[in-house]
Amino acid sequence: MGKSKKDLSRGKANLKAKLAELEPKVKMDPLKKNRALHEEYEEIKRKLAEME
Repeated sequence: MGKSKKDLSRGKANLKAKLAELEPKVKMDPLKKNRALHEEYEEIKRKLAEME
């Protein structure tokens, strides 16, 4: 069973909110000492790109 347009838009909004939450943390870590943080950020960006 597929997802409705409302479910898709809600999921996309949740990803955008998570991305906005992580962005300042990623910018404060330019040397990538917290590798998991950077990986999560890139994964969310990739998922958003796939949705569009």
